[in-house]
Amino acid sequence: MDMDELILTMNSSEIFGFAAATLSTIAFVPQVIKTWRSQSADDVSYALLLTFSTGCLCWVVYGYQVDARPVMIANTFTLALNLAILAMKKVFEKEV
Repeated sequence: MDMDELILTMNSSEIFGFAAATLSTIAFVPQVIKTWRSQSADDVSYALLLTFSTGCLCWVVYGYQVDARPVMIANTFTLALNLAILAMKKVFEKEV
């Protein structure tokens, strides 16, 4: 099945699900790049990163339980991006 066929077989809720998942995940890429380039994550709190990461993990579990692939995929990537920022924050604080 190619991409055109896949899109044609998806219903509108699946299309919105994939769109929301893609946009929500992409939203974190600029922060990862900024954190890496500046070698600082001082402007991002541990509370935000830990709370959001926990939320993403819960969404992954939920997506698995209800077989919602867009939810699982997007939140797995978003969790990875958040954990990357968390790791950089920890490493860059030690270097100062």
